[in-house]
Amino acid sequence: MQRVTLQIPMDLKLKVDAEKAALNQGFSSLQELVRVILSKVAQKKIEINVEQVIILSKKADKRYEQAMKDFKEGKNVYSAKNVDDLMRQLNAK
Repeated sequence: MQRVTLQIPMDLKLKVDAEKAALNQGFSSLQELVRVILSKVAQKKIEINVEQVIILSKKADKRYEQAMKDFKEGKNVYSAKNVDDLMRQLNAK
């Protein structure tokens, strides 16, 4: 088997914290943890999804909550019977 070295620049604190976590989970090293994860990803035995969390400002959160309340109560909600009706509503005012 041909071996290569993977270098990953990272913050020292992240490396130390990750190494501690790997050892606490029974891995002999952080490198072993990375090898196991990469092997499982390559074999399609695990999938990794990265989702971005959106945090609204207080003002935007309040506006969103009000919109959801209005939607549940049927306030400020419009429906269109067809495309022409929708375009008429969009172009009103």
